[in-house]
Amino acid sequence: MTPRWIATGLSQDLPKAVVMAGHWQGHDLAVWRSATGRLQAWNDRCPHRGMRLSHGFVRGETLACIYHGWVYGADGGCKHIPAHPALTPPATITVASFACVEQDGVIWVAPADMAGAPPVLSDLQPLRSISLTCDVAAVLAAEPALQGQDILRATVQIGEQGQQVCLVAQEGPAGLTLHALCGVGADKVAVSRWVEDLRRRAEMKVAA
Repeated sequence: MTPRWIATGLSQDLPKAVVMAGHWQGHDLAVWRSATGRLQAWNDRCPHRGMRLSHGFVRGETLACIYHGWVYGADGGCKHIPAHPALTPPATITVASFACVEQDGVIWVAPADMAGAPPVLSDLQPLRSISLTCDVAAVLAAEPALQGQDILRATVQIGEQGQQVCLVAQEGPAGLTLHALCGVGADKVAVSRWVEDLRRRAEMKVAA
């Protein structure tokens, strides 16, 4: 599988001091934003007992595991172990990190050594993310006007107007997530309803 930038969420869905679950090509991630807005994407397992860090909580510029409270700094290294407050944690206790970039209202993830930048979507505005119980092929079958594989774009007729729609696909263990964007000045309510209808049509393709 060729490493590439994959969208794991929209900026508007991850406020400061919040952590959420994400995915990148089979890897579970903890994606979090510090109190000052710094964005991080880490392997979603605490090195101590394997608890999901996406269940943890943000304290300032650190992320703490919800299980035993181990605290990790911005570099992924363990900074504090509550059960041993006088101990300086060994440098070997660290969480694997990924490249995490915020661009055009989308949060993109790739390997830490990924070259290049994520796709540019500057002519669009973020709308919403939606989960589907089908794959990209079913979405394309339901709406042939969409073009692409990971980034599906089309100008579609919604009501009496043609609206520009972009769907950034993210495959995960629970199915497919589409991060929807629309043209600047678009009718967001109408486009959102169209995306809901697309989900219904795509899932019906699978059920048929």
